[in-house]
Amino acid sequence: MDKLIWLIPVLPLAGFIINGLGRNTLSKGIIGAIGSLLVLASFGISVATFFQVKSTGVPVNVNLFDWISVGDFHIQMAFLVDQLSSIMLLIITGVGFLIHLYSVGYMHDDAGFGKFFAYLNLFVFFMLLLVMGSNYVVMFIGWEGVGLCSYLLIGFWYTNPSYADAAKKAFIMNRIGDLGFLLGIFLLMDQFGSVAYADIFPKAVGAVSHGAPIVLITMLLFVGAVGKSAQLPLFTWLPDAMAGPTPVSALIHAATMVTAGIYMIARSNILFTLAPTTMEVIAIVGLATAAFAALIALTQTDIKKVLAYSTVSQLGYMFLGLGVGAYTGAFFHVLTHAFFKALLFLGAGSVIHAMSGEQDMRKMGGLKGKIKTTFITMLVGTIAIAGIPPFSGFFSKDEILAAAFAHSTIFYVVGVITAGLTSFYMFRMMYLTFWGKFRGTHEQEHHLHESPANMTIPLIILAVLSAIAGAIGVPAVLGGHHELGAFLAPVFEGSTKLLGEHELSHSTEWILMGTSVLIALAAMGYAYSKYVSGSSVPVSDEEERPALVNLSYNKFYIDELYDKIIRKPLDALSTFLYRVVEKMGIDGFVNGLGQGTMDTSKGLRLLQTGNVGFYIFMMVVGIIGILIYSLVKI
Repeated sequence: MDKLIWLIPVLPLAGFIINGLGRNTLSKGIIGAIGSLLVLASFGISVATFFQVKSTGVPVNVNLFDWISVGDFHIQMAFLVDQLSSIMLLIITGVGFLIHLYSVGYMHDDAGFGKFFAYLNLFVFFMLLLVMGSNYVVMFIGWEGVGLCSYLLIGFWYTNPSYADAAKKAFIMNRIGDLGFLLGIFLLMDQFGSVAYADIFPKAVGAVSHGAPIVLITMLLFVGAVGKSAQLPLFTWLPDAMAGPTPVSALIHAATMVTAGIYMIARSNILFTLAPTTMEVIAIVGLATAAFAALIALTQTDIKKVLAYSTVSQLGYMFLGLGVGAYTGAFFHVLTHAFFKALLFLGAGSVIHAMSGEQDMRKMGGLKGKIKTTFITMLVGTIAIAGIPPFSGFFSKDEILAAAFAHSTIFYVVGVITAGLTSFYMFRMMYLTFWGKFRGTHEQEHHLHESPANMTIPLIILAVLSAIAGAIGVPAVLGGHHELGAFLAPVFEGSTKLLGEHELSHSTEWILMGTSVLIALAAMGYAYSKYVSGSSVPVSDEEERPALVNLSYNKFYIDELYDKIIRKPLDALSTFLYRVVEKMGIDGFVNGLGQGTMDTSKGLRLLQTGNVGFYIFMMVVGIIGILIYSLVKI
């Protein structure tokens, strides 16, 4: 199987090349088949590789060729497939295939069908490169690649200026984080003389004892993760990423880009464990992001925006887990989140498809009898993300909350309240969309229909996974065996030894689980009483809202704040530099020299009259001048 591993990323790359070149000549059926089946083939190889790693316990290393060699410094183009990356391969290719299959139906009538599938395949290729790289440079190539693909896909409908702006916003905000990541890699090169994981991680403990700036390195790496995984303050690009087609939203939020930051920190776990200050910062930023995004999601009326802020919040939970040392719990949530968030976004796409493009939940209602498959599958995803047992989100989120409790009671309290907010805004979305009376137009109601099979089959598969995936992380208090924890133990072994075990008593675990479940159920019940029993519907944009609701609805004016304190001052500075420094200063000096030369030459050329007598006269004047100078000098 080792000899086939290189095919995992190459097959989607081949799909990009074929569909990219044949986008205007190949039929949509062939394009969809090529784009989907090549990702499915990558999934097949990934499954075989996963079972090889699981059975042997030995990571697979594949050195393709020497890429960069400068003196004693070498960078290999090499792949590492271990317990951590093998699971990521399953997520990327498995969920990615379902999104490709779904896209065949969703994008069928789009004029850019071929180009869309080419971009999707390229996105999968770069994400696979990111997780398979055996060193930070290969990871960084994939890191930048997914940033490029997000720009191409978010702005896919670029004729709409707001969509093009959203793409540019995502690209620019990610560049801020990427600079931190790049500087962190440079520091790793300086301190360890290598960028390979196999060289850096074993040396890390000794390097810290000799004064290596591990806190600075990990802080810079974390800045990269903040940008890519949309944490405070670099989170505002992700909700705007909803400008892209819905399958893009599912791919970005579930299987690819936003998980990159989590993966990078999990991969570098020993470095972060050696920097407790950085770990504390990660936990605080993650918790603040989770709570802040949840508060915004409470009042949103665009079905995709609710899910977008939900993703930001769930990513915050993952960072909280990483920050308190619960690496397995954080990665467990990456896994379960991939299933239920892909399901919810694709379900939202099915709703939008049925509603003829409408995304405003205030114009929906009563859809559960019209699009039953979409309703049932989205309900499963909503229960999972709300943290209600026995669905998957309960187990992964509860593991993070338990670790947070062991670390800090304040962290736990904020985390469990945020979990309650999650339950409320997710069931609010479901009630507004599927319960009550239909609030759209007569034409929309007339055209309501369930999505085709190539869209509903992925929903059903993801719903099953969202329901049962938690079984691999059943805690001991429930009489289970944490299979995921046992499988990932070799990856986190060094960190586990340094952090030690923080076991809670069974009674404490039961209390924590019961508390989170009761809060989630109470929030669900309150949402039902408000939006179903009370038939409440969010007011229109023209109507006045209470101050706090208005603040949440307008995203706490963060974009406006950034616009005022960052964009406008930079625009003013650039205008000053252009008009004063460049135009009046640099251009004035350079153009002044040129103009002075021109003016002088215009005067001097008047001496060239063409009159021979004048020239003789000037020669005589010159000779007389020379004689006088000579006499004076003597």
